Amino acid sequence: MPDSEPRRATLTSDYQRDWPKYFDAVSSSPPRDTCLRALAALTQQGNAPIASQTRKLHAIDIACGEGRDTRAILAADPRWHVFATDSSHEGLQRLSRSLSAADAARVTLTQATMEELSALVPTPHSADLINASFALPFCHPDHFPRLWKWIGETLIPGGVFAGQLFGDRDEWASVRPQSHFSRRQVLGLLDGYEIVFLDEVEKDGDDAMGGLKHHHVFHVVVRKL
Repeated sequence: MPDSEPRRATLTSDYQRDWPKYFDAVSSSPPRDTCLRALAALTQQGNAPIASQTRKLHAIDIACGEGRDTRAILAADPRWHVFATDSSHEGLQRLSRSLSAADAARVTLTQATMEELSALVPTPHSADLINASFALPFCHPDHFPRLWKWIGETLIPGGVFAGQLFGDRDEWASVRPQSHFSRRQVLGLLDGYEIVFLDEVEKDGDDAMGGLKHHHVFHVVVRKL
């Protein structure tokens, strides 16, 4: 009997997926490498944003999901306070249940879409770290320029952004082409930042839900100049 054709990874026409199933699929996954690299960049000796051992450190975890990166940020230093947002109430509940009482006191959980963030957190130069692991490609393309501008305005000088952008040869570019970028476009977005880490990956492989797709992803860690 011939093998069946591998299942393709798919999104709905409005670029969404079954988030509860996604949370189940990634529940035991470690923090994203870009988040860990950003934390390492911020703890380098002499880094101005965290030179003071007494002031609080402020992070924003965009589309935090079930919280793997939020927990890593909290574990990195007791001074971190995290504003964790997600459009999924269930994701935020899962994160809340995973926190100790001490860690919960250092987290503000807010249900919000990425498109709403610029209105929810309008304070400029207020974040040492903005983390958006595999989140930004899911922002509606009409709102992405405003979100990216808000990220730059919200980071303090020397603050770090970590996240992913989808490349223009990614299979899902056919679903929402404007949410995918060429390398030249990515470098244009990173103008005004020091590149700490930029890794362009293109390969065939499984997505988090086990479906096969062609991936074209930029993994980004940058420091605001």
